[in-house]
Amino acid sequence: MAVRNEYPRPQFRREEWQGLNGEWEFAFDDKNEGLKNGYETGKTAFPMKINVPFTYEYEASGIGDKTVHERVWYKRTFSAPSDKRVLLCFNGSDYFTEVWVNGKHAVSHEGGFAPFSADITDLLNGKENTLVVCCYDPLDPTFPRGKQSWTGERFGCWYVPNTGIWQSVWLEYVGCDCIAKRSLFTDFHSCSVSGEIVTLRGLADEAEIAISMRGKSVKTVRFSLDGKHTRYSVKLMESDFVDPSYAWTPDRPNLFDATFTLYHKGERVDLAHTRFGLKSVSVSGNQIVLNNAPLYQRLILDQGYWAESGLTPPSAEALKKDIELAIAHGFNGARKHQKFEDPYFYYYAEELGFLTWCEMPSAYNFCAEEEERLEKEWRSIVEEARNFTSVVCYVPLNESWGVRNIAADEDQQNFARCMYYATKALDPTRLVSTNDGWESVEKTDILGIHDYAFDSSEFAEKYRAERYDALYPQNRKLMAEGCSYSGQPVLLTEFGGIAMLSKTKGDSWGYNSGAKNAEEFYERYADLMRGIYENAEFRGFCYTQLTDVQQEVNGLLGEDHKPKFDPEKIRKMTEGK
Repeated sequence: MAVRNEYPRPQFRREEWQGLNGEWEFAFDDKNEGLKNGYETGKTAFPMKINVPFTYEYEASGIGDKTVHERVWYKRTFSAPSDKRVLLCFNGSDYFTEVWVNGKHAVSHEGGFAPFSADITDLLNGKENTLVVCCYDPLDPTFPRGKQSWTGERFGCWYVPNTGIWQSVWLEYVGCDCIAKRSLFTDFHSCSVSGEIVTLRGLADEAEIAISMRGKSVKTVRFSLDGKHTRYSVKLMESDFVDPSYAWTPDRPNLFDATFTLYHKGERVDLAHTRFGLKSVSVSGNQIVLNNAPLYQRLILDQGYWAESGLTPPSAEALKKDIELAIAHGFNGARKHQKFEDPYFYYYAEELGFLTWCEMPSAYNFCAEEEERLEKEWRSIVEEARNFTSVVCYVPLNESWGVRNIAADEDQQNFARCMYYATKALDPTRLVSTNDGWESVEKTDILGIHDYAFDSSEFAEKYRAERYDALYPQNRKLMAEGCSYSGQPVLLTEFGGIAMLSKTKGDSWGYNSGAKNAEEFYERYADLMRGIYENAEFRGFCYTQLTDVQQEVNGLLGEDHKPKFDPEKIRKMTEGK
């Protein structure tokens, strides 16, 4: 049985912590009688065991029940030191989460993909404490779901859901105050880092940031805090003397180490380790530019599913292996599709020089509640993703999902613009593809096009700047009504999806007709890549997709995450050779 016992948040590591993954007591609550029966008190024994953080729908949990149970309960005991403040941390729990410690309510959280935490110190009592969690995840399309089915059955390109706790749970120990939120933005041109430190209790009065590279100190600054919220800026060195080898690029993923320390009256109360790459990404004309040089993105669509565990990676190493396999196939990045991934994905991506796109999981029923939920959770996701060096682009909306009438509905167009500006307010240092695929509003940094054409025969004629305002890829208008293309970089951000004919049986399918054998697959893949490289309009692409996912069998890897084809042959075609 898979066990997730590594430190869960590698980009902001505290040294004193305790993992809570592993065996918990577990119960379904289909009649919503848990509170009436006193489940929250921790005094009731639950009938099942579950392997956290894996969800009951998948075998890695030890249960593997695919039927719908919208409300589930968890329970376990733990001990904690009495001389520290204790933070209870969740990397992901879907969708409404309520937490009790020793029968007392600790925290409520709404959202399925963003991390959250709570200070539970005042709820602890002695050596053994009881933790109870209830998760409610209804089949409601107004909730951000991503690729999780809302019908009770998998269908089309939507899959068996993950209900409840689906990422790591752990405790951290700190002093009288700690860093609750942080941002870390880099600027290659000024050779600096800047951001904001937000403390949990407002008691800390000083902070220190110590930056080093390859074991050598670069800069240490100590400064007073302005209450709970303090902005900072650190100049690493004079820009005239910046050695390009210090910058982060896919070819040279150089990283600085940084340690954040908080003090209260001269005493250290919190310490956390992180790292960052020095980079700047922007648009110049119709080019995407990384550190003053044109950046051509060869992306793979990665949905982040595993046969045995669904959305939950079976291990941190599994994420690293996926990135290494993508690189072996010639890709220099991934569009993580309809999912905010486990932090180890972004950790290994920045280490391996792998570009990532961060996408908001969609809801599917436009209304005031959907808008509120998308805005709220997207804010939490961006606040975390902006600290990951590998992230170069955000996708708030995909293919008009959840804004199905955006082509002509001004309210939905304004919502898309709102998501663009909200993203820019939270992180002005990355690009935004506002509604990736088609029916794009004019407020977007990138024009992303989805086109699952069988071959590239029409690419050269179809994809020209003067035609974009009247273009209909996949029979959907490329630009929304009243919006015009204004020279943004153009990327073919979904295409391909070639399935093997032998795999397309029963409800299994691919976006493109099945190839009879590997040789036919290579021919068709090579044709699509030639069509992209020969069209000077494109500044990159994203091939569908990395792995097979349940009934969708158009991956370069199988559902077991092993290559179906010769990676070296694919690499040469992917790189246009």
